Amino acid sequence: MVNQELAGRQPLLQIEQLKTYYPIRKGVISRTASHVKAVDGVNLAIYPGETVGLVGESGCGKSTIGRTIVRLEEPTEGRILFRGDDIAHYGSKAMKQVRSDMQMIFQDPYSSLNPRKRISDILAEPLLVHGILPKEQVAGEVEKLLEIVGLPKSYKNRYPHEFSGGQRQRIGIARALSLKPKLIVCDEPVSALDVSIQAQVLNLLKDLQKEFQLTYLFIGHGLGAVRYISDRIAVMYLGKVVEIATTESIFRQPKHPYTRALLSAYPVPNPHLRTKERIVIQGDVPSPANPPSGCRFHTRCPLAMAICREQEPELKGAQHSVACFASEA
Repeated sequence: MVNQELAGRQPLLQIEQLKTYYPIRKGVISRTASHVKAVDGVNLAIYPGETVGLVGESGCGKSTIGRTIVRLEEPTEGRILFRGDDIAHYGSKAMKQVRSDMQMIFQDPYSSLNPRKRISDILAEPLLVHGILPKEQVAGEVEKLLEIVGLPKSYKNRYPHEFSGGQRQRIGIARALSLKPKLIVCDEPVSALDVSIQAQVLNLLKDLQKEFQLTYLFIGHGLGAVRYISDRIAVMYLGKVVEIATTESIFRQPKHPYTRALLSAYPVPNPHLRTKERIVIQGDVPSPANPPSGCRFHTRCPLAMAICREQEPELKGAQHSVACFASEA
């Protein structure tokens, strides 16, 4: 599941059979199912200094994985091993100690910032809550954080509504950096930004990774951004990871039918230079409250066989892992 460069190293983060279910209270769906299975038995390892991209359709569970890792959502089952310790069921006091090493950048840079607070207060808050610095040194650290993400220190007295989307996301990145974390979960951090601003933010994230030896889980649905920043990519479908490999392997030789369909829709500058035929997936995504038996993709897969409807494929392969019976045939 990992390439040769990572073989033998200990993962910074490892999730094992992670499940995050949401109870269904009332309604038509509740008559046939009791839970929405947003994440249903995911295994994934992230190694120090690397960026793992997590891609898939909207509603596949990728953002839920990120929020569960940092314990903004409670896991139903499974283990979340961070530096070897299982934090899946840590209490609030124990998680407070962990959160200085594990931070999150959110998709919407405006809603993630308190509109009633100045930027200086937003960036100072984690430093004060975690007791990172004496109070008299916090103001100087706030100015340093702004400069690190490419904003003038004079901006510290402004409110979030006075910034553009790209500037607000830089503030979100500065807040994530304030505690000097080891791991940052980036939940679609550029999807709400203009394309030109996306490139600036992605380059900033790459520069910060080198400077501070950061490790990223980069969640996104824009394949261009994920390809640019990721060392490895994990592809999700309906709560399951169906393929994991290096970015080069995923784009050069995808093995899962769902991955092939995703990449066939990847835009190219000149459509006449497209080397692969566009694959259109038929049908709708099944409900995560009542997923299909066997392989969850078999209801839409052009290569589905009888075994796909009866048995769930395991994620197999040392360096390029795929959960697909058709790829084994």
